[in-house]
Amino acid sequence: MTRPAARHYLLLLRHAKSDWDDPTLEDHERPLAARGRQAAPRMARHLTRTPLRPDLVLCSTARRARQTLDLMRPALPPVPIVHEDALYTFEASALLDRLRACPPEARVVMVVGHNPALEDLALHLSSGQQDADRDHPVHRLRHKFPTAALATLGLSVDWSELAGGTGWVDDFVRPKDLA
Repeated sequence: MTRPAARHYLLLLRHAKSDWDDPTLEDHERPLAARGRQAAPRMARHLTRTPLRPDLVLCSTARRARQTLDLMRPALPPVPIVHEDALYTFEASALLDRLRACPPEARVVMVVGHNPALEDLALHLSSGQQDADRDHPVHRLRHKFPTAALATLGLSVDWSELAGGTGWVDDFVRPKDLA
């Protein structure tokens, strides 16, 4: 079956590894761990080698997400960056609702957020996509969406029409893939 041309692209970036050393910190305030501070720049270098550049970046207000985005900024063009409390979510439905409100002129949108919301959203949008090959990006994504991983989805519809099965996983890169 031939895939339709992508109308939009969605880049889903899970925040880098966070630090759990201070049990007094609320989850929202946890910073990046040393491993996360190493992985995010590696992912930024990868992003500079890809053809897609975000037109809009949506980022959770959680400290670890903001720090991940700060380390990714060298790879990003000067585009609007929106930090929203509503993106500090673990529910795919909340991300889907937010994405449906994206402006149609934003061809590529990046979301910096959290699991399981990102993984669930990617699998929902790409539902029905076959992954016969163990090396296929959707197969790897179904196995695990680790910290600092980046999923690239093509979308066959406008933002306002996003629903299950309206996209496909074009690429899925984990920090360990770049070592």
